[in-house]
Amino acid sequence: MIIVGHRGARNLWPENSMGGFRRLIALGADAVEFDVQETRDGKAVVIHDPLLDRTTEGTGAVREHDAAEVLATRLRKGQGAQEEQRADEAGECVPSLAEVLKLFAPTRMELHVEIKTDAAGELPPGAVARTVQALHDAGVAERSILTCFVPEVLAQVLAHWPRGRVLASLDHRSAEMLGGITRALARYAALPGCIVAVEKKLLAATWPQCLAALGSERLGAWVVNEPDEIAQWLAMPLRQITTDRPDLALAARART
Repeated sequence: MIIVGHRGARNLWPENSMGGFRRLIALGADAVEFDVQETRDGKAVVIHDPLLDRTTEGTGAVREHDAAEVLATRLRKGQGAQEEQRADEAGECVPSLAEVLKLFAPTRMELHVEIKTDAAGELPPGAVARTVQALHDAGVAERSILTCFVPEVLAQVLAHWPRGRVLASLDHRSAEMLGGITRALARYAALPGCIVAVEKKLLAATWPQCLAALGSERLGAWVVNEPDEIAQWLAMPLRQITTDRPDLALAARART
C-alpha cells in the first residue's frame, strides 16, 4: 500500500510548502501530491487554489500575476497540528514547480503532480507540454504521475506523452458531472493505466463497483486522515491512500 502525502502533509505543515515537503521526505512517505498552476507569464508554481487569498498573504488570481509576484508572496502558516514546526516556515513563499522537483529529484518518492484547471475546466495553451517537459528536465518523469479531475486533461496528457502515467481524482461532484459513478468509472477505466483516487465516502458507498471496474492496482482512497479510517482502508485491496496525516498512516502500516 502506497502512502501519499496530500499537498505535502497539510494537517502537519503548511500545504504545498518547501518546508512541508522537506519534512515529508524525512518522514519517509512513499509519495507526495502537490498542485501546479500557471502564472500570467506561463510559469508553473505550486499552489492549490486559483486564488492566492487562502494560503498566502496575497490576493487575487494566480493567473493574473506574473511569476515574480507569486514567487515573492509569503505563505500563511497554515492549519497544521504541529505549531512548533509550523513556525519554522514563517516567511516562506510560494514555490516554483522547478524548485519542488529539484527537491524531490534525489529521493525515490513517487510524485503525484496535479494539473489545476480554471473554473471552466480549461488549461492555458501548452500547459500540459510545459509540465511534462519540466518533469523530464528534472529527471523525475519516470516516477511521476500527472493527476486531474478533468478526463479531457488526462487524455491530453496521454496524447502528448504516451508513456506517461495519469491519475483521476473522483468525488460526488465530479462523478455527477460525468453522468454518475458508473459512467465516470467506465470513462477512466478506458484511459490506459489510469489510476482513480476516489473520495473516501464515495468509495465506501460504491466499493464493489469501483473494485470491479478498476481492480486493486488502479484504485485509491482519499483523503483518509483519522486513525480508524486509516486502519480500515489499509486493510482493503488498494494501490494507495492519500492523506493529510502521513505520519499516522505510516505508523499504522508499520503495525500491520
